[in-house]
Amino acid sequence: MDQQSLFGASDAPAPEPPKAAADGPTTKLVAATDGSCLRNPGPGGWCWYVNDDCWSVGGEEETTNNRMELLAVLSLLEAVPVGRPVHIMADSSYVIDACTKWRHGWKKKNWRTSSGEPVKNRDLMERLDSLMDTHAPTFEWVRGHQGHPENEAADVRARTVATSIQSGLDDWDPGPGLTC
Repeated sequence: MDQQSLFGASDAPAPEPPKAAADGPTTKLVAATDGSCLRNPGPGGWCWYVNDDCWSVGGEEETTNNRMELLAVLSLLEAVPVGRPVHIMADSSYVIDACTKWRHGWKKKNWRTSSGEPVKNRDLMERLDSLMDTHAPTFEWVRGHQGHPENEAADVRARTVATSIQSGLDDWDPGPGLTC
């Protein structure tokens, strides 16, 4: 939807949008992220969701719920232009803590936990580490499955992907992507 149909027609020329710090708009993007795994491990799906016109999904045949939760955040940050502020609503305290607290210590210890074990999902965490430094998103924990509209929308889409994969299908709608 273009700006004119979104805000209504106007005879006045549209004002110049503010310049972003880098490539993207300066308006804060607020998105919910969620992951779904039908068995753990098993078929799974992830989703980031802003609104019905701005969302994306994906999945893996053999995965874990934590991996899908991480991929939702990773995919969102990869889609957002550098310089655009991002606020992420997630129902996974694991993802929030991994991205905001634990990654610094893991990185210092060559991607090992405090007990010396290798960090699970290291491939995703290394990519997230770089994106976290580039984007500096803020996080908000939301209670899952309790009526939070954006979280519920992300959950339904992630579960749809997981169910499709479980059924041997790859016919899910990948979503419109970052259109907002």
